[in-house]
Amino acid sequence: MGRHASARVITIAAAQLGPVTRATQRGLVVARMLALMEQAARAQATLIVFPELALTTFFPRWAIDDDAALDGFFEAAMPGPETELLFAAARQLRLGLCFGYGELAKQGGRPRRFNSSALIGADGGLIGHYRKVHLPGDHEPQPGFEHQHLEKRYFETGDLGFPVWRAFGGVVGMLICNDRRWPEAWRMLGLQGVELVLVGYNTPLRNPEAPDHDALVRFHHRLVMQAGAYQNATWAVAVAKGGVEEGQAMLADTIVVAPSGEIVACSKTQGDELVMAECDLGRTQSYKTTIFDFAAHRKPKLYSRITEYTGAVPPP
Repeated sequence: MGRHASARVITIAAAQLGPVTRATQRGLVVARMLALMEQAARAQATLIVFPELALTTFFPRWAIDDDAALDGFFEAAMPGPETELLFAAARQLRLGLCFGYGELAKQGGRPRRFNSSALIGADGGLIGHYRKVHLPGDHEPQPGFEHQHLEKRYFETGDLGFPVWRAFGGVVGMLICNDRRWPEAWRMLGLQGVELVLVGYNTPLRNPEAPDHDALVRFHHRLVMQAGAYQNATWAVAVAKGGVEEGQAMLADTIVVAPSGEIVACSKTQGDELVMAECDLGRTQSYKTTIFDFAAHRKPKLYSRITEYTGAVPPP
């Protein structure tokens, strides 16, 4: 994609991370992230994007009953003592930054925990943050499972909705992992004119609840990213943890998807890696003003007839 005078071209660095163990200190993960930020800056990136829960291992794979131990995986402030280094690097390198983290908020005199992501500008200032809405997994450990998936145990459903921000020359939104599988999440962003969707994820290669899905993990990941980008006329960046983390094989497969639904860049390894892509945000307009011109072609009055799903087939 060549540059031209009217183009809104930004260079995205999708920063895949390899495994992070339970024993890995936060500072060591931050050091890995800083190294990737410096590499992205040398490549003249506009924005670097890291995975879901980038600062820690994917801790919902264990049942953790001690609140103090659990809180060790969360950030009580953003920026905090260690993440301030990331904000400072963004400012020094003039590089936008997005990363996922466990958010510990104190509201109404009680702790509230969310699976969140932050968007930081090239001035090191916090632009905004998002809280994951579609939480997969279980509240209680499942017997016989080698690895648990206990996001419902540790996180509340995100309560910020699906915001977008005017940043980096366009309209930017965030989703986290399982959100990408739900068309409603994409459409909430699309209805606000989103031009760039940033998605961090930790996707295992095995699902003990549905082992027949295992062979399709990569296919399903790409399917929802490409469909979400195309149907909402937006660029989309999906950034992974990869490798074998605490005995659990992770998908990796970091990708950048164009508004056409085409994958324009993808990771080649299972470890720490930058996936670079030049994204002309102006390309979204050829889809937003034609086949996905919502004002011209959507029928919201008809959609409003659909009621909440109850599990039963509605009468004709």
